[in-house]
Formats: sequence, C-alpha cells, structure tokens
Amino acid sequence: MPKWKLSTEFTFDAAHFIRDYDGPCGRMHGHTYRVRIEATSSQLHSSQYCPHSVMVSDFRTLRWAKRDLLKGGLDHCVLNEVLPEGYETTAEMIAQYIHERTKKEVPEGVKLKVCVSETPNSWVEYEDDD
Repeated sequence: MPKWKLSTEFTFDAAHFIRDYDGPCGRMHGHTYRVRIEATSSQLHSSQYCPHSVMVSDFRTLRWAKRDLLKGGLDHCVLNEVLPEGYETTAEMIAQYIHERTKKEVPEGVKLKVCVSETPNSWVEYEDDD
C-alpha cells in the first residue's frame, strides 16, 4: 500500500507562564515557538482550497497556528488565556493542543505528529495511537 508523508515547519510568537512553577518559567515570558507537523496517509485527499484528491493535507490547514490570534491562530497571544481549561502551557501540552485541533481539520485517516520547540535545542513530539 502506498504511503505519503509531508512535513511543514513554522513559527509563532507567544507569551506564557507555567502555573505554580518554582523558577523563572513561573513568570510571564515569551518564546518564538517552532512547530513541525508531519502528516501521513495511504491516500490523497482534496481540501477546502483544492477540489482534486492530490494531497495528504493542505499545508494551509496544517499551519493554522501561525496565524494571528485574531485570525484563529496562536501568534502574538498569551497562551494561558487561549488554551482551553485543562491545558497547561508547557511545550508538551501545547503540542497536544495543536495536534488535537489540527486533527479536527484534516481528512479522516491522516496520522499526525506535532513537534514543538521553545528553544533551539529542546523539542517535544506528540502523536496519538489512532
């Protein structure tokens, strides 16, 4: 069976603090987050921008988080004010949030892996078992 895997990478700027953290991360500060999303599928799909079944998922759909907060993204927001209740603003939970929100927008059967970095040398990866 064929398999396609696409990757896209982007950044967004946001502020946050980690609630009850004993150290500098407990104070409001900002990062340029780097996000890499990998999408894998055994079939090609259309998108809201292209009616032909020629892509795993549209890059525009995968990169929603880089849009300005006022346009539905995460850029230039305070993550503590944007992430739903139950999500802390660690890189792990930001990756999970981006994964879960993106999963709702891609065609059924597309498997996602989301990688998030707050600094150039620290990454977290999130994917689910479906």
